[in-house]
Amino acid sequence: MAESNFVDYVKIYCRSGKGGRGSTHMRRAKYVPNGGPDGGDGGRGGHIILRGNRNYWTLLHLRYDRHIMAGHGESGSKSCSTGKDGADKVIEVPCGTVVYNAETGEYLCDVTEHGQEVILLKGGRGGQGNTHFKTATRQAPRFAQPGEPMQEMTVIMELKLLADVGLVGFPNAGKSTLLAALSSAKPKIANYPFTTMEPNLGIVSYREGRSFVMADIPGIIEGASQGRGLGLRFLRHIERNSLLLFMVPADSDDIRKEYEILLNELKNFNPEMLDKQRVLAVTKCDMLDQELMDEIKPTLPENIPHIFLSAISGMGVSVLKDVLWEELNKESNRMESKVESIAHRAKDLGHLQQELKEEGEDITIEYVEDEDDIEDLEDFEYEEDWEEDGK
Repeated sequence: MAESNFVDYVKIYCRSGKGGRGSTHMRRAKYVPNGGPDGGDGGRGGHIILRGNRNYWTLLHLRYDRHIMAGHGESGSKSCSTGKDGADKVIEVPCGTVVYNAETGEYLCDVTEHGQEVILLKGGRGGQGNTHFKTATRQAPRFAQPGEPMQEMTVIMELKLLADVGLVGFPNAGKSTLLAALSSAKPKIANYPFTTMEPNLGIVSYREGRSFVMADIPGIIEGASQGRGLGLRFLRHIERNSLLLFMVPADSDDIRKEYEILLNELKNFNPEMLDKQRVLAVTKCDMLDQELMDEIKPTLPENIPHIFLSAISGMGVSVLKDVLWEELNKESNRMESKVESIAHRAKDLGHLQQELKEEGEDITIEYVEDEDDIEDLEDFEYEEDWEEDGK
């Protein structure tokens, strides 16, 4: 089977540019004896910049581009000429990309809007030329500042789908069928477990030209939060969802028990996800009559809205849209900061190593500094002199 083009995380090595060194040039001109220092400043090193791009839906374009490096700044030259700045390296990422430090799991930044730019690693500042250090008692300084060193880091880029409603359920609960019925999305639908192998997004049209986004992820099984099935890999995609739609088939032995199993897996993965609004849909109800539905109602979980639904026959579809729209627009559901705090939590390195091992993502980076970077600067202390000059 061909490998899927849906890539929702990558591990890459990023390195900004180092600053160019300042020049120690002395002016030489005819009829100008003792011209004095005229060394220019070094150029700034290039930044590593992330830019949101709505035309990207996955991180596939970064899967085989594992080393991202910005340009180095050029050294200053005579006549107080400043060196050229290093070229910035812009990384286009899909909206919803979260970046973590691969070594510590620390959250670094998030790109959620088209055109949003975030400087991931700053380039080193260029060193000052010797012209900055001339004084009445030191008129011919023969030293200059070296450029600031580069920054380097191995990062994890993880895509978390931006959607209003997330579908949560066991395999073959009817999630993909519902998404296909409500939107123009065409997920694969078949009568066997784990038909859905990757998340799908669909835009659901509502009244008066309004709409909301629905996300379907692969089915969750008991133990998904510990790595069973596909749930662990894709549970991250519902961290950004404002509302969770739990889907349990009407022919289940115990609807309440299955709902509680799903809820427990979310709790084990991230307890904060239990603060999200929840709706329960009992699917495949075209096989039920009104009498059976009346018998099932008392056994359903309390304190959450529930709908009897059949995506094939259209039963309850319009009611479901009304309930979802009403829940999405509740004041308690407008707390975007709560959703972001869930998505921005530090990375669990235990889960991370498991995911990367499965995908063969481990890379080893060795960096050897150029011999040209080491030179005699007459005992010039970079950090101290930089602070003294107030730069």
